Amino acid sequence: MALNPSIFKSYDIRGIYPTDFNEEIAYQVAQAYVKLYNPKIVVLGRDVRESGESLFNAALNGFLDAGVNVINIGVVSTDVFYFAVGELPVDGGITISASHNPREYNGMNICKRGAEPISSKTGLFDIRDLVDKGFEPLKSDAKGTVEEKDVLDDFLKKAVEFVDYKQLKPIKVVANANFGVDVIMLKRAVEIFNLPLTIVPLNDRPDGTFPKGPPNPLLPGNRKELLAAISEEKADLGVSWDADGDRCFFADETANFIEGYFMTAVMSVELLKKSPGSTVIIDPRLTWATTEAITSNGGTPFISPPGMTIIAGNMKTENAIFGGEMSSHFYFKENYGRDNGMIPFFLIWEMMSKYSQTLSQLVSPYTSKYFISGEINFETENKDKIIEAIKEKYNDGKQEFVDGLSVEYDQWRFNLRKSNTEPLLRINVEARSEKVEKEKTKELVDLINSMA
Repeated sequence: MALNPSIFKSYDIRGIYPTDFNEEIAYQVAQAYVKLYNPKIVVLGRDVRESGESLFNAALNGFLDAGVNVINIGVVSTDVFYFAVGELPVDGGITISASHNPREYNGMNICKRGAEPISSKTGLFDIRDLVDKGFEPLKSDAKGTVEEKDVLDDFLKKAVEFVDYKQLKPIKVVANANFGVDVIMLKRAVEIFNLPLTIVPLNDRPDGTFPKGPPNPLLPGNRKELLAAISEEKADLGVSWDADGDRCFFADETANFIEGYFMTAVMSVELLKKSPGSTVIIDPRLTWATTEAITSNGGTPFISPPGMTIIAGNMKTENAIFGGEMSSHFYFKENYGRDNGMIPFFLIWEMMSKYSQTLSQLVSPYTSKYFISGEINFETENKDKIIEAIKEKYNDGKQEFVDGLSVEYDQWRFNLRKSNTEPLLRINVEARSEKVEKEKTKELVDLINSMA
């Protein structure tokens, strides 16, 4: 079939199965990976999606036919995949996943040795172009071998040992896996390390049909079940993961969802205590709370365009201790600079234990001062025209272009950008008072809608 090149995104491959992304393309991508990077041994994993097994087998055959040995780590979260590529003596790897996208999607997330990301700027488009042009299939006389390996316990050991887990105090947590594997993983950690954690599980049985809709905790409708369970169970904390488990979302004991922006600020403070004077990476969508948290604790903020491969790259070039996005991707230097969905949970639990504070108390220094709109999305074909018009209208503010358009005034600021993963225009507004935030959000939304 003819390749739809648009499935090659900035960070990974994602397309509707089987019309845009199928077994033929999965095989060809694996072969193109071999042609470009000449690996001898790779890791291969997949998430829970229905099409995952057949796509996995196609990629597997692409590697084996080329004479590449494969370590099969099975059905895993994406951060377990990163761990395997980072920890094992391998040359890279692929996991079959479409992250939080709806059921009909699938795709690939690709790494080099050391869990180094392959993005559009570092090789992904080279793979695309090879597949698009076509090449003679790689057929080795000595076919590759397959080794099955369970890396989960080693992954959990690394995640738990980010904190002093023997000092963790008993808590009750509502944990929503969104039909991925993270609650199973958390239960396993409790078992291995004898942790004082009572888990109220939600959607903890892996199910690639995603019977409750897209497995994305950022969608407001997706949060209701978690928040209701926190109130009903009188839980100390709520935690939720997207289906591939590389993002971690929190809600406090009052059943209030806490944006990844504020969680970045809170975790920055703690990690800077452990590594004084370090750099912390933040994204430009919302910046005031994170900048305050970092600078007032002796750190240096580095504003990076969002995106898992971009920030992972900047984690290394800037030698950053930590990075956080408002989308709840959290990156750790001691985790190969990659994002991880389990470490943040243990870090927040440690902070609650150490300081005898609830999550609402930990975030209150920031939520009481900075008021945000939440990300507002617009489906429109006029993205560039709208950004240009907004840029002109608000040209009396301080403008930056790290990612899209950011405009700052004394009492409020906003970021307007095109999504890298979906056909959307996105805006975020923050202000120093709730009144100003409401007024300016309405002003901008009405303006954008009039042009959309």
